[in-house]
Amino acid sequence: MPARSRARAPSCRLVPALLLLAATVSACAPVASDPEVAAWEAMAEDVTITRDDWGIAHVYGPTDAHAVFGAMYAQAEDDFPRIERNFLFSQGRLAEHYGEEELYTDLRMRLFIDPLEMQTLYEESPQWLQELMDAWSAGLNYYLHTHPEVEPWVLDRFEPWMALTFSEGSIGGDIERVNVAQLRAFYEERPDGMAMAELEIEEPLVDWEEPRGSNGFAIAPSNTATGNAMLLINPHTSFFFRSELHMRSDEGLNAYGASTWGQFFIYQGFNEDAGWMHTSSGVDNIDEYLETVLERDGAYFYVVDGEERPVETEEVTLRYRTTSGGMEERTFTTFRTHHGPIVRAQDGRWVATALMEEPMSALMQSYGRTKARNLAEYRENMSMHTNSSNNTVYADSEGNIAYWHSNFVPERRDDLDWTRPVDGSDSRNDWGEPHSVDETPNTFNPPIGWIQNTNNWPYSAAGPDSPDPDDFPRYFERRGENARGIHAIRVLEEKTDFTLESLVEAAYDSEMPGFEPLVPALLRAYDRASTSDPRKAALAEPIELLRGWDYRWGVESVATSVATYWAEDMVERVAAAAAAAGRSTNDFIVERATVDQHLASLAAAVERLEADFGSWRTPWGEINRFQRLTADIEPTYDDDAPSIPVGFHSGRWGSLASFGTRQPEGLVRRYGRSGNSFVAVVEFGDRVRALAVTAGGESGDPDSPHFNDQAERYATGDLRPVYFYPEDIEAHAEEIYRPGAR
Repeated sequence: MPARSRARAPSCRLVPALLLLAATVSACAPVASDPEVAAWEAMAEDVTITRDDWGIAHVYGPTDAHAVFGAMYAQAEDDFPRIERNFLFSQGRLAEHYGEEELYTDLRMRLFIDPLEMQTLYEESPQWLQELMDAWSAGLNYYLHTHPEVEPWVLDRFEPWMALTFSEGSIGGDIERVNVAQLRAFYEERPDGMAMAELEIEEPLVDWEEPRGSNGFAIAPSNTATGNAMLLINPHTSFFFRSELHMRSDEGLNAYGASTWGQFFIYQGFNEDAGWMHTSSGVDNIDEYLETVLERDGAYFYVVDGEERPVETEEVTLRYRTTSGGMEERTFTTFRTHHGPIVRAQDGRWVATALMEEPMSALMQSYGRTKARNLAEYRENMSMHTNSSNNTVYADSEGNIAYWHSNFVPERRDDLDWTRPVDGSDSRNDWGEPHSVDETPNTFNPPIGWIQNTNNWPYSAAGPDSPDPDDFPRYFERRGENARGIHAIRVLEEKTDFTLESLVEAAYDSEMPGFEPLVPALLRAYDRASTSDPRKAALAEPIELLRGWDYRWGVESVATSVATYWAEDMVERVAAAAAAAGRSTNDFIVERATVDQHLASLAAAVERLEADFGSWRTPWGEINRFQRLTADIEPTYDDDAPSIPVGFHSGRWGSLASFGTRQPEGLVRRYGRSGNSFVAVVEFGDRVRALAVTAGGESGDPDSPHFNDQAERYATGDLRPVYFYPEDIEAHAEEIYRPGAR
């Protein structure tokens, strides 16, 4: 693949480029001119925002640009701090607010996102995209203009090109695969010569973070009671990561769904005829190259096929807030080869990271898919190959269902292990062009009549009608099956009468297949234990409870509590031995864990439950809670404050409805932080019909009635009707206004 152009833009649209660079791309002039305000006000006059009785913004404008303007204004009303944080991150400017601790996170971003290059790309963008970016910045700036009481941390001015810095809405973008600690070790101190610092990262033996990703189901008309295709949209992200939004114009835009704060497209959602659900992909499309670097007279060269090429260098100046509240700068000399920027060192060699770097095309594709109305149009959109980190589950009103595996997969040698750094000095290892749609393990209209993806591999997407892994290179998938995938197949197979309501039931089915091999291993160990072991009698009651458990979660389930605390202790107890044996912790528990280990973990679980809650017979809903107290991006929790019981569980155990929790220090309850964040089911017929729920509520303002008004529905899986058509929106309108008039 050709090296990315590193051309520099001539200017920010309002100030000279040299001044912009000297200020490390600080925001342009914060005070709007009168003609600019007049232009904003004129645009606002043609935009209507209708807030329904759940606070969801339905934005209408005559053109797509008007709809974008209104959507950004409405998003800013709901949660401006999250918009600002996303764009501080995307521009490498977090340290300007959070301080020096974020300096290397910013440097990582600036290795891939150059603000001056984004300005060049803006100027090169097609007119229609420029108009949308103009409207994007205008909507945010008009919000700040009409809300002088809002005090941004840093971004008191948005420029159109900034939209290109965050062009697709995944919670964990490709750039986040670069380890910040290793990047810091390389760039923080550079001694004389080639002695670049290396840092070996020890991965934790156990990672209790909730698996990030999502669930997507598509049901063909042959498997529904109405003869219409249906779609489940179920992203698993950190809570309050996206806005629920409806955008409509007279130019063919009519999209509803989840929009990542600060972005002007519906990331996961539907229009009148088609719906799309993105799930995080296990594809191997981010690679590392070991570069052979030489120094000569203070200049650096790297070797390719025996020839020396100059290492590209660039000075990057970053600003950071000091503890006293002032602002300091630090300048780094960064390095890049044709493979990508240098991000760390390994075994005395520099490591370059290659990933998809096409922000303009990515933004065009992200917006364009919201207007695709059928399979052919969506396939054409996918031919842009810039939706790099996502799989896509799709359904439409013509009855089509589809699964697209990751949309950006470069051709590579299949005899190399691409999960490890490869030799950059051999040009045969360079990326080729992206695989075409036809060369990718996709699934279209499978005879079985359903499709699922739970961040598992594509080779079970449609059961027996799935692609064959032997037909594709190994790098198409780094993961295998997961417990949610096993569960998804169970709720989908042999069912031919789906309704929207039964699709919701499937999405919240309470089975947890991840426990199915583990708990019997505990029971076998208990049965083998000596009768003289005092733990045998002490643990008889919890054992009998687990012996009769059906592996289903529920707010009243004591077995879920006992099994969870036992399994977590057991995983921690055997992790080191499992790693030494080259086995997964689950396999080790089933195959090799001793009687003593099993009983010790169960005893520890019982003891912990009794210490925290007064009895080991504590229902799961007393432990597992949803709570939203403040608008803070980093949430706080309180055992004495109101919270809501939640039955569903972590996706790591196969719960389709994912609820990732953390027990804060000093507290005994677990509080949800991630997992199910937006859930929708959609039916595509003569009219689209949908149900949805958002974690907590639409507004980020604790004083708003819509801050937590969906919490009970969220916790019980009680999805509410979506108002999509004008007559329904009008019937449920809580407020109708124009931007600036509220």
